[in-house]
Amino acid sequence: MTTLPVGTVTLLFTDIEGSTGLLERTGDKYSDLLAEHRRVLRAAFNRHGGVQIGTEGDSFFVAFASAVDALAAAHEGQEVLASGEVRVRMGMHTGEPQIHERNYVGMDVHRAARVAAAGHGGQVLLTEATRVLVGSEGVRDLGIHRLKDIGELRLYQSGDDDFPPLRSVGVGSLPSPATALVGSQAELAAVVSIVRDDATRLVTIVGPGGIGKTRLALEIGRELLGSFIDGVWFIDLGTVTDPEWFEASVAAAVGATDELVAQLRDRHSLLILDNFEQLAGAADRLAQLIESCAGIACIVTSREALHLRGEREFPLEPLTEDASIELFRQRARAVSPSFDANRELLARVSDRLDHLPLAIELAAARTRVLDASQLLERLDERLPLLTGGPRDAPECQRTLRSTIDWSHDHLDEPEKRLFARLGVFCG
Repeated sequence: MTTLPVGTVTLLFTDIEGSTGLLERTGDKYSDLLAEHRRVLRAAFNRHGGVQIGTEGDSFFVAFASAVDALAAAHEGQEVLASGEVRVRMGMHTGEPQIHERNYVGMDVHRAARVAAAGHGGQVLLTEATRVLVGSEGVRDLGIHRLKDIGELRLYQSGDDDFPPLRSVGVGSLPSPATALVGSQAELAAVVSIVRDDATRLVTIVGPGGIGKTRLALEIGRELLGSFIDGVWFIDLGTVTDPEWFEASVAAAVGATDELVAQLRDRHSLLILDNFEQLAGAADRLAQLIESCAGIACIVTSREALHLRGEREFPLEPLTEDASIELFRQRARAVSPSFDANRELLARVSDRLDHLPLAIELAAARTRVLDASQLLERLDERLPLLTGGPRDAPECQRTLRSTIDWSHDHLDEPEKRLFARLGVFCG
């Protein structure tokens, strides 16, 4: 009976990708393919000192005393299988598993199994613990991934082949918008280019309330998902008013288990900091975070710029007439499927709403009870009319008045006095 490796052991799991589909495609040939796959892998494992712990269906669980031998066996098996119909994913992790009744038990076993399950046919994945032992040559950093029941692990791929994104739970906290972005395509492309191509690490999207800063920032995050291997994180600062809570708010959002800078220092992530006007006094803290963490980039939404070195201000303009009309039609038909109105009338409504996305969405919601002509007639009293935003929207986006109140509340006293004095002038 072969003795199990003890101490530091590299555990390798394999299984066939799409085995059910392969069975359906090959029929009676499947048993021969499965047997050949087992023969090839067993031969590779045996040649490199692997000890087979178990075989279940189309999978292997093998232990190696050497991480280098484990990787060599994995590559040999993949090379032989590459020309055939069977595609195998492999994952390995190095640790010190406990032995119980000629089997390994403990979290190291679960980690190795979860790593293999995250991969694709033909792919060989390693954890950081294994990568340290085999070196960095020919190894690609795939970033930090959250695996089911395991938590976050930095994973690596051995080899240069390209594969789809890993089947991990994912890293990041980017909400999925309920509706498609209407308009702002040029702005979207511009900010993505600034971050991706110009390598700018701080972009502040500036504009008044209701102009669509948050929605644009979310779309930018979606576009940049593939550019940040350690994820895109959305941090809503709308309820945080004390600058002293800035770091704690970011730490909570990214799931930091350590001091924030220590957690982010070695990560390549994008932080979307929404409603930063709430925390204007924390701008210096943000600057220190960016300076300390070279792999971090930030998209900030705010009603005013932060005035930091390296900041790229991106003023967001109201929608074009075409985009305003399209947004109104889409949102109106969401609440009243039979809604219809001619372009000229909708253009006049959009003009009265200053082409602001929030105002357009609130007005479109009133088409449950008003047609476009009636709506236009009542827009002289916009604040009482433009209410009834979605229940799951932030409080400051449910009515136009609350949006204005939100902005007014963030003025200091001299600014409020000036605003009141200028407010007596029409236009």
